[in-house]
Amino acid sequence: MFSSQGPSPRELAVQALSSVERGYDLLAPKFDHTPFRTPDAVLDATTEALRPLGPFDRGLDVCCGTGAGMRTLEAVCRGPIAGVDFSAGMLAQAREAHPDAELVRADVRDLSFGAGFDLAVTFGALGHLLPAERPAVFAGVHRALRPGGLFAFPLGAPPPLTSRWYWALLGFDAVMRVRNAVWRPPFVMYYRTCPLGAVSKDLAAAGFSVSTAPLTALGRRDDGTPRARLVLARKPT
Repeated sequence: MFSSQGPSPRELAVQALSSVERGYDLLAPKFDHTPFRTPDAVLDATTEALRPLGPFDRGLDVCCGTGAGMRTLEAVCRGPIAGVDFSAGMLAQAREAHPDAELVRADVRDLSFGAGFDLAVTFGALGHLLPAERPAVFAGVHRALRPGGLFAFPLGAPPPLTSRWYWALLGFDAVMRVRNAVWRPPFVMYYRTCPLGAVSKDLAAAGFSVSTAPLTALGRRDDGTPRARLVLARKPT
């Protein structure tokens, strides 16, 4: 939920009517006090799932935002860590929280890193990419990883049709599509454009071998399936 230190309704409205980059520049100082920040429970579950697969040396947080995901990299990486984002405002907040990290301002759809990282992660960023943009992002991450390197990110299970969350997310995406049809610049933020099957297909096309691991710490749905999985995309050796 929004805290008293979070953005006002007016600030949220201005952000929503801006471009993605400008919107996050505006929101950055208060972003960690919004429900848009990746919850600690998700970060902790991801960290615990990655520990048995490491240790890793260099780590990269793709679309790092204010740097929340870097706590996972710090926990599982022995070497230096880096973050990339296109919002200068978000990177300024990340720099305060992680002064020793290398932070790069760049468009993740055109990453220019060489093959120097053992682990790449991303949290909550796929909804800011149109499906047609994912292949370029995944190809860039593939280039940034050393042979045998791992790209990992949590992905929630779709809520059932009878859940209020199903209809809330459907309604949110519908509103965003109408907004982007009638207002420029567009603000790309969707919750239902990155199902596991489609994401896995795009990762495989980029050259990854793909598996998943249940994030059991985040609980199970009524049918016994996990509420979230960790997608594990491995660059072949």
